[in-house]
Amino acid sequence: MRHLLALALSLTIPAAAGGQQNPLPDFEAAQTAVERGEILPLAQILRQLDSEHPGTVVEVELEHEDGIRVYEVELITPDGLLIEVDIDAATGEILKIEEEYDD
Repeated sequence: MRHLLALALSLTIPAAAGGQQNPLPDFEAAQTAVERGEILPLAQILRQLDSEHPGTVVEVELEHEDGIRVYEVELITPDGLLIEVDIDAATGEILKIEEEYDD
């Protein structure tokens, strides 16, 4: 994998029904989901992404979108573009690629 300058993994984990006061820390929730086979390990996702869309990863988030968990990976391509790649966390399928622009 190309140089990983900064890799931030943040999760959007809704509180459990009943208003759970202390949800699991983000990394523990992600680790539990991997152990249960609900999502693929981030390292596997990044290897696959690098083979299809090489670049420097600058940020990773694990989100819930439309009822599925999605890894959102921002990376800088070899030609200098900043793109966001949305990947189904359970299957590794690339769902969307979009170029990010500075506003």
